[in-house]
Amino acid sequence: MRKTFNESPSAMDREKLTSRRRTGSQKTPKLSEGALRCRQKFLRFFPAGFYDDKYIGWEREYKWEAHQSWERDLNHGEFRSLLIEGQYMEIADRAVRIESRTNLLFSFEKMALRDSVRSIAGASAFAAGLYDFLHGKDDDRKKFDRWCSVVAKLPRNQTRVLTWPVATVFGFIATPEKHIFFKPNVTREAARQYGYPFEYESVLTWKIYENLLKFAAVIRRDLRDLKPRDMIDIQSFIWVQGSEEFDE
Repeated sequence: MRKTFNESPSAMDREKLTSRRRTGSQKTPKLSEGALRCRQKFLRFFPAGFYDDKYIGWEREYKWEAHQSWERDLNHGEFRSLLIEGQYMEIADRAVRIESRTNLLFSFEKMALRDSVRSIAGASAFAAGLYDFLHGKDDDRKKFDRWCSVVAKLPRNQTRVLTWPVATVFGFIATPEKHIFFKPNVTREAARQYGYPFEYESVLTWKIYENLLKFAAVIRRDLRDLKPRDMIDIQSFIWVQGSEEFDE
């Protein structure tokens, strides 16, 4: 049975969490000045942290619902069976449909992705490449680099398909316990606010993605008392720091 990451405390527990954070009775890890400012900003918006009703409604719920849809429609066994049967168009259609119910990708990225898998050639490359990325036996670096190569070669209509968000969105939806979604501008701003030395290049490489995973691990460590469940919570924290949507 897969581990469930969506378990939430009761209303009483959430109130206790909120009360402790307001009074300071909850022991907080020692943080850098930037990390503390980011933490305080997040808690100003969501006083009960990752278990705040508003946080769940605004940030977590739709991402978790996308993951649940993936678990139902493209879990490991289902994905493998469809691939063996040569149902490449069906795999691509399910993946794109699940993502389309989120606001993770920009509209031009959604359009480029849809266009790239309309042909059998595009859908078959996408399906085989994504399965290898999610379930292949190689190490993460090799699988990530192969996946980026696949996305780079997908048929292109007008807008390029290979962007950081497109390359990282399906790993995030399928395995939020492991993979994180990467919005470069937002993440770079969040790292600047946090004081984390985030290296960035527009060219997609494992080195940059690995650095993002390390940044996520630092955030998870620093917020361990807030009990983040998975990368959905970490990505949402990054979004709050770097997005104009949360300007104060």
